[in-house]
Amino acid sequence: MENADSGWAALHNSYYFWDVITLLCGMTCVFGGLAAFAWILGLPGRIAVARNHPEAEAVYTMGWVGFLAIIPWINAFIWAFKPTDVVDIRRFPDEEAEAIKRDIARLKKTAYGKEDPPEPDDQAVTENSESKDAPRSET
Repeated sequence: MENADSGWAALHNSYYFWDVITLLCGMTCVFGGLAAFAWILGLPGRIAVARNHPEAEAVYTMGWVGFLAIIPWINAFIWAFKPTDVVDIRRFPDEEAEAIKRDIARLKKTAYGKEDPPEPDDQAVTENSESKDAPRSET
């Protein structure tokens, strides 16, 4: 080490050089494996959101929780691809479609940090215009 001309030569001739390289490679593999594991766990939820699945939030949750027993994760993965028809007697089909869009937008914002540009809501526009045009009663 006394004849080292540069810092790289000194580092390369160091006693711990290969230990440091092994540690860096091991850390890269561990963190890469954890990132791949997290990506795989969130996959059913991302698929459901991309397909505008009506139960996207349930698929998202089941994908993350399902890793404990593997079978629920597989069910969530299948569920993400399954086309579903929503039959809800509380709302008409157009209202249900709007509710699903709002749920998907909320899930994208909270789970993925993505926010879609707001679409003009016809109902909100009509409510505001009616309240402005309505005569006020003075009592």
